[in-house]
Amino acid sequence: MFITIPFNQNIPKMSFVIAAILSMTACNTNYQVSTNLDKENFQQYFSAAEVKIYESEKDMPTRRQFIGLVEGQDCQEKPHHAAPDNINARTQARQKAFEQKANGIIFTGCAELTPEQLVQLSQSSDAQQCHAITICYGKAYLVETETK
Repeated sequence: MFITIPFNQNIPKMSFVIAAILSMTACNTNYQVSTNLDKENFQQYFSAAEVKIYESEKDMPTRRQFIGLVEGQDCQEKPHHAAPDNINARTQARQKAFEQKANGIIFTGCAELTPEQLVQLSQSSDAQQCHAITICYGKAYLVETETK
């Protein structure tokens, strides 16, 4: 038994289905993803976590090698921005230690330079980039880790 549907009712439904199928397959074949994610950005961002902070040399394992001195800074660009912070400065120092192949650091101190101090330091130069700044100094080490 064969059922016939009038021709004028079937055309709009079929044309909609065909158009939908064609548009989905056309998009599917040319689909590309573009992103600004970069593996190096992730490695650089999380590199500070690979550098362990030690309070002093006696807290470190005996097998270690001094790599060098590092510093990090946090700049308050304008007076209405957040004040400079030791945590950000120390994180930057840890990232620099990681770049030098270190996995341990001992911080020797942090200093905050106020706007007045920066003005005195930059009198020879018209360009003062920071309103205030915090700088942290540390010693970077390659520490031998125990493998079990």
